[in-house]
Amino acid sequence: MSKIPLTLVGAEKLRQELHRLKTIERPSVINAISEARAQGDLSENAEYEAAKEKQGFVEGRIMELEGKLGSAQIIDPKTINADGRCVFGSTVILEDIESGEVVTYQIVGEDEADIRERKISIGSPIARALIGKYSGDVAEVQAPHGVREYEVVEVRYI
Repeated sequence: MSKIPLTLVGAEKLRQELHRLKTIERPSVINAISEARAQGDLSENAEYEAAKEKQGFVEGRIMELEGKLGSAQIIDPKTINADGRCVFGSTVILEDIESGEVVTYQIVGEDEADIRERKISIGSPIARALIGKYSGDVAEVQAPHGVREYEVVEVRYI
């Protein structure tokens, strides 16, 4: 199985979710199934069916998280020494050459990506265009409305 890159923060979030699923969600579902069973006929018991469905989701997510954490390659961006290059975990300040808009993104693993938090997946078109670039370089990104050019203003490892 190949290694899944995760930042230190991303791995901690997955661990917290796993802990919550095991200590809160799983016992809650087991309790709901027990209560639904106590109501009698299971063939027409909607509460029982809903609880069993939720149990399947919770158990599936637990297995998925354990697998990802088990095969994770955890990277602390603060310890990266990439000599100013854009790499996994780096935070990149970009300027859109056409509009002049300045944006900041951190390049993270697929499971950590959240555009609202300015975290983009290593597999996204913009991250792929940025990998290996230095401050002052221009990255061309294939966007839905054509090619966009971004100048790398600064690369940080935070």
